[in-house]
Amino acid sequence: MEGSVLQQREYRLLVINPGSTSTKIGIFDDERSVFEKTIRHNSEEIRSFEHIIDQYEFRKNVILETLDHEGINVSKLSAVVGRGGLLRPIEGGTYNVNDQMLEDLRNGFSGEHASNLGGIIAYEIAEGLNIPSFIVDPVVVDEMAPIARVSGVPEIERRSIFHALNQKAVARRVAKQLGRSYEDLRLIVTHMGGGITVGVHQEGRVIDVNNGLHGEGPFSPERAGTVPVGDLVSMCFSGEYYAEEIMKKLVGQAGFVGYLGTNDAVEVERRIEEGDHEAKLVYDAMAYQVAKEIGSASAVLHGQVDGIVLTGGLAYGKDFVNEITKRIEWISDVIVQPGENELQALAEGGLRVLRGEEESKIYPNEAIKETV
Repeated sequence: MEGSVLQQREYRLLVINPGSTSTKIGIFDDERSVFEKTIRHNSEEIRSFEHIIDQYEFRKNVILETLDHEGINVSKLSAVVGRGGLLRPIEGGTYNVNDQMLEDLRNGFSGEHASNLGGIIAYEIAEGLNIPSFIVDPVVVDEMAPIARVSGVPEIERRSIFHALNQKAVARRVAKQLGRSYEDLRLIVTHMGGGITVGVHQEGRVIDVNNGLHGEGPFSPERAGTVPVGDLVSMCFSGEYYAEEIMKKLVGQAGFVGYLGTNDAVEVERRIEEGDHEAKLVYDAMAYQVAKEIGSASAVLHGQVDGIVLTGGLAYGKDFVNEITKRIEWISDVIVQPGENELQALAEGGLRVLRGEEESKIYPNEAIKETV
């Protein structure tokens, strides 16, 4: 009919993000969040399961009971999106949950973690409704170029383990703000939270990134990052520590925790205001190391950087952001996108496929590996 306007279909998505003792869920009508809740699980009940994977039926039922209690009709859902777990290394994107993925999640292909439950629960709920189930940009996203994998020790290859979900989501939002396509941009995206990862985004791929779990890069509120290797070797063979104790020193008991006894950046800032010189030194050193990592990342892009993005919980700290910015603003514009809205990122990934903006990917695939 002349003068009529074609309405874009509205999609309703359930998104699921399992954590160790809680499950975050959200209902999104397109990009708009209409319901979000963190379901906290009884610790004794969680411990009653021998393996994390055994929790999926229990958590699925709690999710459905919560939605029913809130009066949310699941028959109106268009898709269910779960947090991706420790799968095989794959390129970034939105994936349909399939049999191979379910098998790898259940068997813990790359390790046991609560996030492995996300794809399984999404599939279980979606299957009963005859709608698609997806995962989006899990931590195992691996798009590193071959040159970035070389560590210097032939037996050790640099690995891609980083905050892929938030880094990719924020990069896409920044591209939209700039009126450009993510695939056309050269960005450095820095996620700053309990761990810190600095990703080099070139034409839609993260071609280099530090291993933020237990490897490289800046120290963080809880993690050591890169440490002097010779001294670490000496510590390992001193006879004073078991391997598990060394790992705890590097992940969980390092950074702010190791120096200051807390992982709370707000607490550290309070101490600085009260004149604590050690807190000031450690706080500034973390900003210094982040800036150094960003500077190194800019060399990967030959200094041709369209923007530097600072995101994650620590990006709320104005003083911390300022300390970093004053060292790197000569490279490119610094764009601050604080926080990490994982539910929103999962919903956006599902929407891109439902709207036909991108095709869903089939698991498993091989990460794109090309020289820079």
